[in-house]
Amino acid sequence: MRARTALWQHGAMLQRRVLISTALASLSAPAWAAPGFAGFVASVRAEAGRAGVRPAVLDEALHGLTPNPDVIRLDRKQPEFTLTWAQYRARVLPRRRLDKGGAAYTDNAALLSEMAGRYGVDPGVIVGIWGLESGFGANTGGFGVVRSLATLAYEGRRAAFFRGELLAALRILNDGDIGASAMMGSYAGAMGQPQFMPSAFLRYAADGDGDGRRDIWNSRPDIFASVANYLARCGWRQGEPWGQPVLVPSVFAGATGRDVMRPLGAWQAEGVRRIDGRAFSRLDVRGALLLPDGPGGDAFMVYPNFHVIRRYNPSDFYALAVGLLGMYAA
Repeated sequence: MRARTALWQHGAMLQRRVLISTALASLSAPAWAAPGFAGFVASVRAEAGRAGVRPAVLDEALHGLTPNPDVIRLDRKQPEFTLTWAQYRARVLPRRRLDKGGAAYTDNAALLSEMAGRYGVDPGVIVGIWGLESGFGANTGGFGVVRSLATLAYEGRRAAFFRGELLAALRILNDGDIGASAMMGSYAGAMGQPQFMPSAFLRYAADGDGDGRRDIWNSRPDIFASVANYLARCGWRQGEPWGQPVLVPSVFAGATGRDVMRPLGAWQAEGVRRIDGRAFSRLDVRGALLLPDGPGGDAFMVYPNFHVIRRYNPSDFYALAVGLLGMYAA
């Protein structure tokens, strides 16, 4: 009897703790939001005002602003997992995305050619970035950028970074490129179809259609021009490829990795060949052999423009996927 009573009491205690924790959780959002958040917004308003952002712009963007608990939840619950290259490739480059990329390239061929020619970059890579970042414009995010950035800047994790991005977003509004209500993006503040953070927008966004605005949300000339300008400003070498799939001998003991640059003649002497089995056409060009899953998996020869793609997202897997999607689309 005493054992059953003790067990019941222990269960009741656990239940009370759960109820208390649930109640506290339900109160947590407004508890941390006020009054500190209002003071934080006031400090941002003052700093932006000193930087020249007009009061009317600040009124529209910041009046009545509240933190977004969904942003905090998503920021704290980012999945942690490791994919192999083969798994990543299957996930981000399914057949339907490759086919959609080909259709997107065909539908926008003239505009892509114009913007790629204007900035001296590869139109296929523009399409590759467009496809990976927003599914060719289909998935741009449903969060108000100012509210998201204010939430993340106040919440504390990487506060200085997000405060800087918030101030950059207010500068964009002040320039008149977009209105506050239309400035939508991911929960972390990445904006529009190229998914530029506000600081990247200020550095690289371009007016492709000549209307005086840089609209990376709706204007395809602006979207393509902005991605092309990003690549060009980051050092894209006109007329050179990003890389190519290659064949590697089954037993290969040479050094590999994106930073091990050697003439193609040296790689060829060790048995590396083009994917069709033929010799490289230029043996003096320098490249690096990349084996993203190690020996026995896919192999790529990558060139300096591969590093430029990595400036957009510092991941070998991402840069390979962008390059492959662009090659297929074009």
